[in-house]
Amino acid sequence: MAPPPEPAEQPAPAARVSRGLAVRERLPVWLQARCGVEPRTVAAVGVVLVAAVGFAAQQYWSGRPQPVTAPAVVAPVSAPVSAPAPAPGAGGSRIVVDVSGKVRDPGIRRLPAGSRVEDALAAAGGVRPGTDTGGLNRARVLVDGEQVLVGAPAPPAPGASGPGAGPLSLGSATADQLDGLPGVGPVLAQHIVDFRTERGGFRSVEDLRQVNGIGERRFADLRKLVRP
Repeated sequence: MAPPPEPAEQPAPAARVSRGLAVRERLPVWLQARCGVEPRTVAAVGVVLVAAVGFAAQQYWSGRPQPVTAPAVVAPVSAPVSAPAPAPGAGGSRIVVDVSGKVRDPGIRRLPAGSRVEDALAAAGGVRPGTDTGGLNRARVLVDGEQVLVGAPAPPAPGASGPGAGPLSLGSATADQLDGLPGVGPVLAQHIVDFRTERGGFRSVEDLRQVNGIGERRFADLRKLVRP
């Protein structure tokens, strides 16, 4: 008996169809319904998926946190500090005063500008024991060229009284001497001394008008009794 004939070899198109059906069965139902069974459609969908995954990966990578370097702190440049202006009469200048009377070591003393009567007394060795200093203002600021007389009545102010008395010098008179002028008390006398210290002296008797406390009437009483 003759053997049965061998089955004919399955044509190539049928094999391709079978493979397409197998791939189709692995796809989701919704994708099977939209894409059909064409292999080209399946390949196109795969390309789209790969592209989508690549795009999502690129977005994730570009949006990852980046290290931030803090800016360098720049210290502010401080403005140069200017030295304060020296006070009038300061800055190393000196004055010369005559300390006389009942002190241990009377004589000429050179003191820093702005010194007071107390400093002059200390420079002269101090006041002798038993000396009455009740009328001496130890806190008064000294001026160049004045005399500090301790324990003795001040000499009469020129022009204060008495016949033949000459005008009192505004540039060298002490506060006690100015106090002896008519209408000038201790406060006004100190104003005159302070004005002289600040302005560097009196250029004319008319400058006396600028002193605090001297009006026109008082100036008229003093103008013939004083000189610059």
